[in-house]
Amino acid sequence: MSRSYISVELRQLVRADARLRCGYCHAPEMFLGMPLDIDHLLPEALGGTSTRENLWLACSRCNDFKGDRIDSLDPETAQRQPLFNPRTQRWTVHFAWSHDGMRIEGLTPTGRATIESLRLNNEFIIVARQFWVESGRWPPLEDRPETGQS
Repeated sequence: MSRSYISVELRQLVRADARLRCGYCHAPEMFLGMPLDIDHLLPEALGGTSTRENLWLACSRCNDFKGDRIDSLDPETAQRQPLFNPRTQRWTVHFAWSHDGMRIEGLTPTGRATIESLRLNNEFIIVARQFWVESGRWPPLEDRPETGQS
């Protein structure tokens, strides 16, 4: 939980910036049925501030696994890599959806380290994604390569 106060106005700006979805797993708040957390990209414990540039939305699961981490091991190279920064990096550069839309695949060392560290393909979210895929609402259109958007 954040140690510093984040105003309602700043929360609203961050929520709009993130388009009401987790910056890491891209789960939309409306699918989760609960508000997303305000995540400090550079954690307060490491000197991060509660400014718009350092805040993004994260689902509780991703935020809990991230904790105060800013990097993790890439499982392919065993090298430390920075975690994905949803404010400054494009999701589609580092991640892609599996063919069935239920798993996030890492395209870069940062992507792979983030997937591993935040457990973006945990058993609970896979089950939820299956329902979202079956409803025809997943993966998000802007994350699909055929749309040409990011």
